[in-house]
Amino acid sequence: MGETLVPLLFRPVYKDYLWGGSRIASRYGRADAPALCGESWEVSAHPDGMSVVDGGPFDGRPLASLCEAFGAALVGRDAAGGKFPVLVKLIDARDRLSVQVHPNDANAERTHGEPKTEMWYFLDAPEGAVVCAGLKKGVGPRIFSDAVKQGTVSSLLNAVPAVPGKALFIPGGLVHAICEGCLVFEVQQSSNTTYRVHDWDRVGKDGKPRELHVAQAMESIDWKLGAMELSTPFPMPAAAAGNARERVVRSEFFTMERWTLRAPEPAVADGASFRIFFAPDGPLEIRSPALAEPFAVPAGRSCLVPASFGPYEFAGAGGAAATVLSVEI
Repeated sequence: MGETLVPLLFRPVYKDYLWGGSRIASRYGRADAPALCGESWEVSAHPDGMSVVDGGPFDGRPLASLCEAFGAALVGRDAAGGKFPVLVKLIDARDRLSVQVHPNDANAERTHGEPKTEMWYFLDAPEGAVVCAGLKKGVGPRIFSDAVKQGTVSSLLNAVPAVPGKALFIPGGLVHAICEGCLVFEVQQSSNTTYRVHDWDRVGKDGKPRELHVAQAMESIDWKLGAMELSTPFPMPAAAAGNARERVVRSEFFTMERWTLRAPEPAVADGASFRIFFAPDGPLEIRSPALAEPFAVPAGRSCLVPASFGPYEFAGAGGAAATVLSVEI
């Protein structure tokens, strides 16, 4: 082919869900975002929202096309079948989302859905904001089913504080809802299967109640899962003095770390996994012998570093301090 893989930026795929807000546009300078934007799919090879490369030698190429062309060189040898295994998005909940559940790997075949385990990293939330994650102790199928019929599901949900800088792991099979005021960086399996069980008695754009998926949800809920709690970051060593590295979430599907950079941090893309960087507060630079000049990652944008890219370093633009979220499998 003769083409050499380099770091990639993508054009965001926006979703104008009725509960969306305006912070994705205002906070990250997204003039192309809709007035009410619920989600921005940042890095995705899912057909319901395919990422397309923005700039560089692969400008205009869909991510799925690059995965097919380059396979493990792009995705990494740890990705099954060379397919892109995760979907990274921003979520702006001006209003609360529906109470919902996603299937997991063990039960997705029952409903012909796609398994979806995810995590939420809270970028912003007002004081006192909460999300719903899991059911209260003792809630089983009969109690939950009765509550769905009576419209009292909210009384069974476990409330968790939505604290900026904290994260919450949401395994497939867990009943959950992101509530109003939360701006979230989400990492998930590549899936778009959601089963709603309660929608707060609101109506859609057509003036009618949105569809619920109670039967599918009952098949997908993992009743063994208990209430969830905010994750506790695990300190890890960084290569450069002065840099701080924390593991935020680790699962069989993805790992997310948070870096506080005060100096360039050396890294090696050795073929095991791609890496996705998101710089929430300031621009990032990626430098490598393979690049003629530093690769710029604007604040609030997501960058994919191919698995086979080789040695490089990442740092705040112009030597400035920076916070960086990093996703691998």
